[in-house]
Order: sequence, then structure tokens, then C-alpha cells
Amino acid sequence: MTISAWLIIAVIGLPWIGAGVLWAVGEKRVKLLNLLAPVFSLTAGVAALILIGFSTSNEVIAFSIGGSFGTFSFTPDGLGVTLAAIATVIGSLAVIFSIDYMHGESQLSRYYALVLFFIGAMAGLVLTNSLLLMFVFWEITAFCSYALISFHNDDPKAVAGGIKALIMTQFGGVGLLGGALLAYSQTGSFEISNFISKAHTLSPILVGWMGFGFLIAAAAKSAQFPFQTWLPDAMEAPTPISALIHAATMVNAGVYLLARFYPAFKDVTGWPLAVMIVGTISAFMAALMALVSNDIKRVLAYSTVSQLGYMVYAVGAGGIMSSQFHLLSHAIFKALLFLAAGAVIHAVGTRDMRQMGGLGKQMPVTRAVFVIGALALSGIPILNGFWSKELVLETGLASGPLILYLFMVFGAGLTALYTFRCVWLVFYGQPRTALHGHDAGKAMKIALYPLAFGALTSWLLAGPFEQLLSTTLPLHFASGQSLASTWEILKDVVTAPATPGALALIALGLAAWWWRGPLSGLSRAFQWLGRMATGSFGFESINKAIVNGTQATGEALRVTQTGQLNWNVLGIVLGLVGVLIFLLVGAGL
Repeated sequence: MTISAWLIIAVIGLPWIGAGVLWAVGEKRVKLLNLLAPVFSLTAGVAALILIGFSTSNEVIAFSIGGSFGTFSFTPDGLGVTLAAIATVIGSLAVIFSIDYMHGESQLSRYYALVLFFIGAMAGLVLTNSLLLMFVFWEITAFCSYALISFHNDDPKAVAGGIKALIMTQFGGVGLLGGALLAYSQTGSFEISNFISKAHTLSPILVGWMGFGFLIAAAAKSAQFPFQTWLPDAMEAPTPISALIHAATMVNAGVYLLARFYPAFKDVTGWPLAVMIVGTISAFMAALMALVSNDIKRVLAYSTVSQLGYMVYAVGAGGIMSSQFHLLSHAIFKALLFLAAGAVIHAVGTRDMRQMGGLGKQMPVTRAVFVIGALALSGIPILNGFWSKELVLETGLASGPLILYLFMVFGAGLTALYTFRCVWLVFYGQPRTALHGHDAGKAMKIALYPLAFGALTSWLLAGPFEQLLSTTLPLHFASGQSLASTWEILKDVVTAPATPGALALIALGLAAWWWRGPLSGLSRAFQWLGRMATGSFGFESINKAIVNGTQATGEALRVTQTGQLNWNVLGIVLGLVGVLIFLLVGAGL
């Protein structure tokens, strides 16, 4: 096998081997757990970074399963290796952070095993060239997120949050599986590259059904409108898991799905516009909800929904590079913000920002790295979030409706406003209660420093990143397309007509919080909007009804469980036979 094949095996396999080893180690040997978990995750991260140098548009692993299941293959193109590196590297930093954060917690073996299993599944999801195998990895990530959100299984809120995430994201699983079966029925193969290359020859109606099915799948997985309410409830998970879900794994999968299949669906009538609308609504609504939230983790969760909306918007506008570059920037600064918030919560024992204030004096290192992440999120030059967000807005202005672009620019101003509010309530001003904080521990700092450095410098990768995508994704980028250097990309951003307007709105957002006293009358005039945002604009009630209905249906179906193993096995076999018949019949159509 080639070096790249071995690297793919290492990127996916090492976390999974580590999960098995850590599960076997058990609960009593905590020091060994805290040693092995970072070793397995960091080794996978190093392998993922090396794999970037071996990127190619060709399959490097392919083995036939036989029958209707076809070939399971892996392709380390620019899109896949970038997401794999994000999952493993940021995942390993979350593992290191957990050494301090999870100190004294029980069930540590289960915790580390699930985290490593999660990281490996995400890497497999983005590297595979098989739709069927992608679906398997997709469902594994859903299971891991459920198990980790519900990790504190004696907390009803945590269990409810995990169940809600599992049910809501299963809409994505249904959409992905349906699309995979339709693709197989028309092409006789589950290979992603094969379907994308042949999509223009297939029935436009069928491709349209697949495109909108995949949009539903992506929206559910990435907590986009109208499925956005599950992600804030996922905040009951330990904070390193929040960083993992929001920055490195789960929610990135939906954006990846849209970017991966963009060449197949870009000509579907209404699909690009629908993608842009979903992204715009998600970005704007979530920014308003972040503005009225008082829970530091929920503010960051709503922020994730909003920033993912920018990425989805960019995909709809045809900006694959800008979308994925913002995904990279977001992964860095959002992991930094969540882990820094975790250091605050670990120190003071509360997530309510109304009880904080003035913590910067007690936590200078945590304050410094949090402010770096906040400036990147706000889009302040010269941090990574500024460059990537401006690229997204530039793409939207050039290729999308003006009204959507204006909403996205206004959303950038709201981002600055709620971010400045969060920083001020936590670290500045006078203490509002007698909380006693302490700075981040040694392991926490080891995880925070690289992320802070990345938020300051990752924008320098703009040129090489575009070259990586352009040279390994021939179906996404026009052949012979000129490759811009980092300097040329940055020059375009600085001189683009979208940049001054966006910076002006960001400045207004910062000023709105700074002069919040004189503007109190204006804020009172919009209290009705704040009340709507606090109630998730009614979608919380809708989604809760869906979750409750699903649970009630499950309870009703319990009568079909006889308790007899033979009957249960028979039901599984009959179901499998039905799926296989569907596949075989579809292949002959």
C-alpha cells in the first residue's frame, strides 16, 4: 500500500484502537488514561497533518465488499484532508484540556473512549468515497454525540439534550440514506465521485430530490434552520465535548456534505438559492438569540449556528473555498472560545454571565485567549475570522441576491455586539457576585495556546489552502483556474467593495454595547424581538413537539418487542432482506 493509504488507516484507526484500549484500561488507572488518550489522539492528528502533503483526487484505498454494497474506498482530496486534520488536531487539544477539566470525574474511561471513537468516525466520514460508508460514519457520529451530550446520565437535562440531538439529527440520516439509495439506483454504485461526475446525465427531477434531501440532511446535522434548537441544548455536555462538537466534528459534517456534492446539485433549479436562504435565516436568527442569552455556553452555541449559516450561505453562492476557509477559521477560534469558557466555568462553577464580572483580574491568561477568540469571531482585522468572513461576504455579494447579502452584513454587526457583550459581562466591569476564580490549569493552557496562535495566524494559509482545494477537486473548480497567492487573496479582501460596509457594521455593533446606556430607549423599543429570540422564535415548541412525538411513537412500538430473541432476529433479517430487494430492484431500473 502507498504512504497515503497507511496515513488514512492511521487517521481513522488510531483513535478507534485507542478507544478500545482506554475502555479496556478501566476506571481505576486514571493516570494511564490521561496519558494514553492524548497519545492516541495526537498521533492521529500528526498523521492527518502529514496526509495533507499526500492529497490527491484519486482513490488510494479500495476494497470490494461484494453484491449491492459495492466498493468501500477512500480519497484524500483537499476537502477531506482538511476536515480530517480539523477533527483530529482540535480533537486532540480537547482531549488534553480534559485532563484538567475532567479531574475527579467518574467514568473517565467511557468518556475518553467515546471521544476517540467520535474523532475517528468524523475522519472516516470526510475521507471515504463511498456514500454507504459515509452514512455509516454519519450515524456513528450521531451516536457519539448523543452519548457524550448525555455523559452525565444522572442529570435529566443532559439526557434530554442528548435524546433531542439524536432525534433531530436523524432527519439528516434519513435524507442521506435516501440520497445514497437513489444514487445507487441510477448509477449502480455508491461511489461519490462516480455520482458527481454522472449527475448531469441523470433525471433532473431525481437529482433535484437528492439535492433537497441532502440539504435537509445538512441542515439537521449542522443545526441550521429549522433544526437549530438541538445545538444549544447540547451544552449540557462537558465543555471539551462542546468544543469537539461545535468546532471539530458533528456540525461540520453538514457543511461538508453540501460542499462535497455542490457540483452535482449546483444546476438544480432553486437549490443554490434555497441553500443561501437556509444559511441566511440561520445566521441572522441565531445572532439575535445569542444577543439575549445569559448562559456563556449557549451564547457560543448560538454563535456556532450563526457562523455555520455563513458557511452554508457561501456554498449556495458557489464559494467552496470561502466556505471551507471560514470553516477552518471557525474551528480554531470557536474551539478556543469554548475551551476558554470551560476554564471559566471550571473555576467559578456557573455558566450564568450575570453572576460573573471582573474575572479578568483573577484569570489573566484565560481572559487573553478568550479575547483573541472573540476578536476573531467578531471579524476584527487582522485575525483569521476577519479574512474568512469577508471572503464569504464577497462571494455572496458577487453571486447571490442583494437582500440576503444585506442580512448577512447586518448579522456581522450583531456578531460583534453579542461577542463584546459576552466578553464584558465575564471579564470586565465590577464583580456582580462573590465568585472566586483561578486561571486555567497547565493542561488547559497547553490546549489553549496553540488555538490562540492559530486564530492570530491561520489566515496566512489562504493561498496554499485554495491551491490544495483547486488541485484536488477538479469537479468543484474550473480546469485551468488561476491560483491566487495569499497576498493576492488578502489584497482582494482589502479592496473589495463588501469590506468597508462590513467593517462599518462591526464597528457599530461594538459601539452599540459601549454606549448601551444612551441607547437603552432603543433597546426597550425592540424588547418584543428579544422576547421572540429568547423563545427561539417559536421553533423550540415545534421541535419539542417533534421530539415528544417521536418518543411517544417509540413507546407505542414497544409492544412489538416480544422479548423472544428468535422473533427479534427474524425481524432484523426480514428488514435486511427488504433493503437488499430494494437495492437490487433499484439497480435494475
